[in-house]
Amino acid sequence: MPFLKVRDLDLYYEREGAGRPLLFISGTGGDLRDKPNVFDGPLPQAFDVLAYDQRGLGQTSTPDSIYTMADYADDAAGLIEAIGWSRVPVVGVSFGGMVAQELVCRHPGRVEALVLCCTSPGGEGGSSFPLHEIWDLEGPDLARRMIGILDDRFDEAWAESHPEALEGLVAGMSERRSATDSASSMVGQQRQLEARAQHDCWDRLEAVSCPTLVCGGLYDGLARPAAQRALRARIPRARLEMFEGGHLFLQQDVSALPAIEAFLRSCDPGGGGA
Repeated sequence: MPFLKVRDLDLYYEREGAGRPLLFISGTGGDLRDKPNVFDGPLPQAFDVLAYDQRGLGQTSTPDSIYTMADYADDAAGLIEAIGWSRVPVVGVSFGGMVAQELVCRHPGRVEALVLCCTSPGGEGGSSFPLHEIWDLEGPDLARRMIGILDDRFDEAWAESHPEALEGLVAGMSERRSATDSASSMVGQQRQLEARAQHDCWDRLEAVSCPTLVCGGLYDGLARPAAQRALRARIPRARLEMFEGGHLFLQQDVSALPAIEAFLRSCDPGGGGA
């Protein structure tokens, strides 16, 4: 299995595709063993995609320390260097979008172009839903709570009128969570949530100079559309595109990933890379 020594981590990564390099940073609890993931979509057909399990998650090691957003950003920068790349496009989804913001603020020379999906700037720009407040709920209870947060359309009225559909979603979410959870990953998830609660790039985003696309779902209750608008307003020359769907709009709206691919192709295809 592919591991690299990055900072204090034995970091697990996967790489697939050909062409221009692309770093993909996943969201809360991200684990490359969960399917579908980025490698099941269209991006590896257009780019040399690199994705990884973040510290404390998946098959990456779990250092016994407090994790900070700076740690996650420095891990990403260290991975880029360890792979042998210099300056690359970065796609960050949800928590991965927070890491991507921290990465471009701390290591601007590493980021050629930036795609921020269903995320938030923190601080005065607004934060995503405080997942650390509900994460200790039992599997099915957490799943029921998350369904309405991930997509505003799945509210209490919908749940009452679609009980079978609700239970199907709950069962699927609970099964996916339990399939890869371990004592180590639970520790890593808790430390990730603690770092997430401290995310705030708002005062630094005005210095971002790379081409940036901000995108999200119209019905996202986790990273609300207002947060996407704040990001677009704060980052110079950023573009905003909203799609049909909630927090999982990348799976719900078939036009989302092609739009991201088109944006990345438009951003200086001759620059950066290995």
